[in-house]
Amino acid sequence: MLSLALAWRNLWRHRRRTWLTVGSMIFSNLLLIFAISLQLSTYEQMIKNSLRAFSAPLQLQKTGYNVDQKMRLALNNGKLLVASLSEAFPKLAIAPRAQAFVLGASETRSLGIAVAGVDKTAETRLSSIPTSMLRGAYLTGRAGEVVIGEALARSLQIDIGDELTLLGSGYDGSFAAAVQTVSGIFRTGVIELDKSVVQINWSDFDAIFFMGARVHSIALAPDSLNELARYQQSLQAFIDTSDIKTQSHNTELELLNWQALHPEIKQSIEADFASAWFMYAVLIALVAFSVLNTQLMSVLERTREFGIMMAIGCSNGVLVRLIVIENFLLAGLGFVLGLVAGGALVFYFSHAGLVLSGMEEAAALYNVPSTLYPQLSPLALLLGPSVLLLFCLLASLYPALRLIRLQPIMAMRAK
Repeated sequence: MLSLALAWRNLWRHRRRTWLTVGSMIFSNLLLIFAISLQLSTYEQMIKNSLRAFSAPLQLQKTGYNVDQKMRLALNNGKLLVASLSEAFPKLAIAPRAQAFVLGASETRSLGIAVAGVDKTAETRLSSIPTSMLRGAYLTGRAGEVVIGEALARSLQIDIGDELTLLGSGYDGSFAAAVQTVSGIFRTGVIELDKSVVQINWSDFDAIFFMGARVHSIALAPDSLNELARYQQSLQAFIDTSDIKTQSHNTELELLNWQALHPEIKQSIEADFASAWFMYAVLIALVAFSVLNTQLMSVLERTREFGIMMAIGCSNGVLVRLIVIENFLLAGLGFVLGLVAGGALVFYFSHAGLVLSGMEEAAALYNVPSTLYPQLSPLALLLGPSVLLLFCLLASLYPALRLIRLQPIMAMRAK
């Protein structure tokens, strides 16, 4: 307690210098908390928007389909699988999907495209395409209708009411062909999706490609990505222990999360976070050197005082402990006040929003909204300040090492 009281008193011998050092820590912690919160929130929004366009946090597929998307790698009894999963997990959004790669032709042009057979009701719960219609309407359930991405419609030079011819191979290897009428044009913001994918009713897909009620994947989405790990574990246990494989005549089922389905998203996030930490490291190093300078000046100014203390029986270890406690109090003060300031700033923008004025096109390119709402989380609140606190504590090592070698006579002669 005596060392703590002395350290606190010594800290305020030079109030201006102490507050300048603490102020730099507060400002740095505020920047770190806000920047990391904004990054993590942007990543989460980007993942949600990308997955909601036409994927899902989880997908149930036949083993190997994700690597080699062949027509014959389909799940048997799609309706039975969906019914079993819906009964076991009523809170999950579940959507069956079938897919084929075909030649799509209008009156003037033809392109290779992906045709997805979907269930309208299920897609409305899980996908953002039904709410991204620019013109026309989403699938109504009528036979012979198709919805198409804006970029693809522009490439094929077709519009609402025009016909789109689909030519491909069926599940059994036979020739598959159909003429569908464009009922809607969508724009999701995901470029690859908008320029290469069309959707038709699952019943139409079944008839055109001779699927026999088979599907290529079952998309599953919890309400929040935070629940993903729990649901993935529960779903995998259900698949392994229930009779779902036997009942549906599927011996090879594979449950994949979004990291496995879209490794490019995970890699881009990791690369961006790593590059951001380079800038954070520069900021942390500058503040740590500021703390080092403050502590070193404090030690040099009190060299004579330390010599007198050693002469009356105070050991080098006690002096080292005193300096370490002073630095801990200094860093701790900046840490706590920085958490309060950073948390308050993030809390404000989580409600008011941060408008990316003039960056709407860039935001759309990365599939994030032009107004961001950073969310405060324990990771965002503590990660940056904790690293800064650690480096500030390490900054006390050099001044402390000087005291270990300090001799009383030489110290008392210091001016």
